[in-house]
Amino acid sequence: MSTPTPPFRDPARPTVERLDDLLARLTREEKIALLHQYQSAVPRLGLEAFRTGTEALHGVAWHGPATVFPQAIGLATGWNPELVRAVGSAVGDEVRVFHHKDPASVGLNVWAPVVNPLRDPRWGRNEEGYAEDPWLTGVIATAYARGLAGDDPKYLKTAPTLKHFLAYNNETDRCTTSSNLPPRVLHDYELPAYRSPIEAGVAVAVMPSYNLVNGRPTHLSPLINDVLRTWTTDEILVVSDAYAPANLFGLQQFLPDGPSAYAAALKAGVDNFTQDDTNSAPTVERLTTALDRGLITAEDIDAAARRVLAIRLRLGEFDPPELDPYRELEPELVNCPAHRRLAQDAARESIVLLKHDSRLLPLSASTLTRVAVVGPLAGTLSADWYAGTLPYQITALDGIAERLGRHRVDYHEGVDRVCLRIAGTSSYVTVAPDAALRTGSVPGEFDLFDWGGGSWALRSVFNGQHVSVADDGEVVADQPGPNGWEVKETFRLVRQADEVLIQHQHSGRYLAVDEHGTVGLADEGSAFEIDVLVDGAARAAELAAAADLTIVVAGNHPLVNGRETEDRESLDLPVGQERLIRQVHAANPRTVLVLTSSYPFAIGWAQQHLPAILWSAHGGQEYGRALADVLFGDHDPSGRLTQTWYDSAADLPGLLDYDIVTTDATYLYFRGTPLYPFGHGLSYTTFAYGDLRLSTPSIPADGEVHVTFTVTNTGDRPGTEVAQLYSRQQRSRVKQPLRQLRGFRRVCLQPGETTQIELTINAADLGFWDVTRDRHCVESAGHSIMVGSSSADLRLSTTLDVRGERIPPRTLDLAATSFDDYCAVTLTAATPQRGDAVISLESQAWLAFDDVLLESTGVRARAANRTDEPATIQLRLDDPLHGELLSTLRIPPTQDLIELSADLTTVPGVHTLYAVFSAPDVVLEDLRITVDG
Repeated sequence: MSTPTPPFRDPARPTVERLDDLLARLTREEKIALLHQYQSAVPRLGLEAFRTGTEALHGVAWHGPATVFPQAIGLATGWNPELVRAVGSAVGDEVRVFHHKDPASVGLNVWAPVVNPLRDPRWGRNEEGYAEDPWLTGVIATAYARGLAGDDPKYLKTAPTLKHFLAYNNETDRCTTSSNLPPRVLHDYELPAYRSPIEAGVAVAVMPSYNLVNGRPTHLSPLINDVLRTWTTDEILVVSDAYAPANLFGLQQFLPDGPSAYAAALKAGVDNFTQDDTNSAPTVERLTTALDRGLITAEDIDAAARRVLAIRLRLGEFDPPELDPYRELEPELVNCPAHRRLAQDAARESIVLLKHDSRLLPLSASTLTRVAVVGPLAGTLSADWYAGTLPYQITALDGIAERLGRHRVDYHEGVDRVCLRIAGTSSYVTVAPDAALRTGSVPGEFDLFDWGGGSWALRSVFNGQHVSVADDGEVVADQPGPNGWEVKETFRLVRQADEVLIQHQHSGRYLAVDEHGTVGLADEGSAFEIDVLVDGAARAAELAAAADLTIVVAGNHPLVNGRETEDRESLDLPVGQERLIRQVHAANPRTVLVLTSSYPFAIGWAQQHLPAILWSAHGGQEYGRALADVLFGDHDPSGRLTQTWYDSAADLPGLLDYDIVTTDATYLYFRGTPLYPFGHGLSYTTFAYGDLRLSTPSIPADGEVHVTFTVTNTGDRPGTEVAQLYSRQQRSRVKQPLRQLRGFRRVCLQPGETTQIELTINAADLGFWDVTRDRHCVESAGHSIMVGSSSADLRLSTTLDVRGERIPPRTLDLAATSFDDYCAVTLTAATPQRGDAVISLESQAWLAFDDVLLESTGVRARAANRTDEPATIQLRLDDPLHGELLSTLRIPPTQDLIELSADLTTVPGVHTLYAVFSAPDVVLEDLRITVDG
């Protein structure tokens, strides 16, 4: 007699019933084992081992050659969600193929896309995100996740995971810094990017970030259960970031030990712990201890295990193989011709024409006799940490040479060739046949690369390999370039008069020559003199002078000076590259600058002097052909910036200040003139806008309006325009964005062709978070509706009247975080589990609450004083220093929040109320204005 099929393996049964059945069959120990990244098999039930976390940001990473698409920010720069979805689908297919070959190493839970809005271009992981605008980030993330998840109504191709929740844009002390998020920044800027792909049902998992938010680790955030999981009726799996669980009781010292930390994370909504690599034993032990201590319950374990199993069920693991539409994908799909073509399409659409004067572009192969292609990125492609392994490389040089023939192209990297002489001697550093660095009388030659931020790399001319430091500390030239999680191929040149100390960046130690002439590392280095054998910029300039046109290919190395674990300090180009560009232009004014980088640069000189500038993110394996397609006019440059380019870092607030409203950050609030604005990108043709109309001049708070306008190609070439729709609320109780993206449309038009575009705005999307009532609000106000080519090139405008609500005066309860303005305070956790409070950073710090109705006689508060002396919070009227004193709350030294009360002078009417702190480290959670004192 055959064994009946257990309900959890019956695809005809409801999902809830199947999960209930499977959970009931698992022991306590088996359930807990599901909560580690590497989940053990359960042979008695036929459950296979399962792991979370395959990196798939813009290709399958870390598992050998796979199709490498442009970096994530490059995918977004195309402003083409359908193309991004196609890329996501191709990556999902390749994940499945790798999984079929090696299911133990390649799981189907993919850790992509990254949806952190790109608030600050100095962030080391800038290339992983999509845009500084949260709505656009959500649109692109939804498209990519939809591709990864697949189109089947029942089964997931892969299980996309949104990274990194929440307010994570700094690598500097990323595990211990706290991001300050006032309520409006949280609800209007940070959360929307996550909400879109979850509401669309295409993202099924989320990963919290390393940092704290308002003083609480994100892995303990109540937002996971209270907000994020309310956006869908599906189960959302929450996986920890790698090694983040141990930070809770380690670096962050937020909880006393492992069991209490794991218990708190589990109760906050974390389901799966990425800790200790493949060793699940510590996680199992900590959760088991937490359960035995009563810190968590069996129900808490069941809830997390259910969410883990729900994703596995949707991936088809428990169903007959023949029902899985993705099980039979062919191995030949990896880097197949269709994916190569898609990679070229994506790279092509990611290229942005930043400047174009003198009609230098597009190039004509028939009119060019000789072209100089120079620069450190011209003849190579570099992969970032989350890129796949490049199966091949089509560099800028390759792409241009394919068009012109190699005989018409002169090439030089534009870097200096040097030798290193031990100061005061005739002895030089050389590279031995075994790649070790030694000294001798014959100079060894090295190419010296300036990657900016004080980071230099040395490549041996003898063997073509970069100088690195082996695991045993030996200094060798045996690496193809900067690479790996711990980059060991970069150095700092510490100049002392005419001599130089060479400091290894990773170890902090210095190159030193021992008594045997071997070059190694030491705490005190040997002094060297750098003899320049070939001036790279001068040599490139010689080639430029003899050419019809010069193309300089510059930018960053994606693993140096701006990467995971390392933020940038400035936006400047590397000094060596700036010098190269200037000398080449001086030799030949017909110079095109092609920038390839993970982030914006401050290129003010180039913008002022060069006739043409293009930019793209690192474009993947087909970058060179895509670049040639644009340079030679086969494809109109259609990329548009998704991030503001500033003149310098002086235009930016502090890296750790996340309050974009108060600091006037991003295109939403920036009041200066950017180098290149959000949405910017030029074409080889020109476009005119006309006939802007609204379907109705006025809408209610739950209504919508259709915006129509025309775009005409007024030039003599076919071209692509990205027509952009923005709005601005004209009057408001609060500070509003100067402009905000509401929609866009890519259109490809022939010369003289006109098309009509229709976009829709929902009134609800014009609202904002009202801090006075702790909810979303649509105010009654006029809104400017604007269309154009970028956030700073808006051609047409009209006004829409929105019939919303008037925000009434505040009465009674005031959460401390519901301030309208502040000085010298930041946000902190009210309790370890939930609630935000405000903490003063210095004496006379203050909070301002506008529109407070003060017809009352008393005030109550919850506050703490974490100093050794008594402190006060004064309530003043209309001015923090000189306003009438209405009340004084006296707070004894105490670490815990306590209840306080005081009399309040009655002042009729509506006013601004200031809470003024007498000392630093005073915490305020809320104020309650009372009637009875």
